[in-house]
Amino acid sequence: MRATDGETEPERTGGEVRVERDIRTVEDVLRLLDGLFAPDADRWTAGAADWWDGFYGDRDRPVPFFVAEPDENLVSYVARGLVPPGRALDLGCGPGRNALHLAGLGFAVDAVDLSPAALAWAGDRARAAGAAVRFHHGDAFALTAPDGPLAGPYDLVYDSGCFHHLPPHRRISYLALLDRVLAPGGHFGLTCFAAGEMGSELPDAAFYRRSRLEGGLAYTPEALRGIFAGLTEVELRRMRDEPPESGRFGERFLWTALFRRPGGTGGGGA
Repeated sequence: MRATDGETEPERTGGEVRVERDIRTVEDVLRLLDGLFAPDADRWTAGAADWWDGFYGDRDRPVPFFVAEPDENLVSYVARGLVPPGRALDLGCGPGRNALHLAGLGFAVDAVDLSPAALAWAGDRARAAGAAVRFHHGDAFALTAPDGPLAGPYDLVYDSGCFHHLPPHRRISYLALLDRVLAPGGHFGLTCFAAGEMGSELPDAAFYRRSRLEGGLAYTPEALRGIFAGLTEVELRRMRDEPPESGRFGERFLWTALFRRPGGTGGGGA
C-alpha cells in the first residue's frame, strides 16, 4: 500500500484490487465535490439536517427569522401585483412563515426543508392558522426531479435564506432546479446575504481549500445578476428594516431579488 498526497492506495487481496473510478456524470462530480466538505462544516451537505434540527430545537431562541412574519419584500411583490396568486414552492421553508403567508393569499403552496424540527414547527403554525400548506421533508434537488413530488410547474419559486448556504458547485443544481420547475412567465424570489453586511466574501475556490462554507456565502448584485442571467430582473434591492409592530420581517443584511422567467403571461392559476 503506497501513500500518495495523503491518500492511500487500496489493499490488494489475492492479486485483486478495487480501483475507485465512479465518475460518469455531472451529478457524480457534484457529489464528489460535496464530499470535500466536512460533514459538520456547513449547513447543506451531510449532517446538515442534524445541524438545523439543533438550531430549530429551541423555538424561543432570539433568532430574527424565527418570528411568524413574512419577508417584507414578498408581501410587497404580491401587494403591488408583481406576483399574482398561483402555485408556489418555498425552498428551505424553515418554520413556514412565508409559506403560510402565501397560502393565506390564495396560493397553492408546497414547502420543503431538510430539517424535521423546522417542519414540525411549520406544521404547528399551519394548524394554528388553518392554512393549507403541503410540507415536504428532504433534499429539494431530489424532490424536484422530473418524477419527484415537486416536479412543478410553479408560478412562484421563493427562497428566503437557502441559496447562500449552498456550496458554489451546487449553483449548477440550483439553476437546473429552476429550469425544471419554474413555469414560463413565472417568478423566482430570493433573499440572501449581502456582501459587506453578512456572510463570507472569500472567492469560491477558497471554500474547497478550507472544506467549510464559513457560515454562508455573501453576494453582490452583480454576482446575482450573473448567476441568474437567464431570467429577467424585476427588482433587486436591499431588504428594508422592519419595526417589530409592522407584521413583516426585514433585515438590511440581506439582498432581495425578484426575477421572471421569459415566456408565458406571468400570471398564475392554482
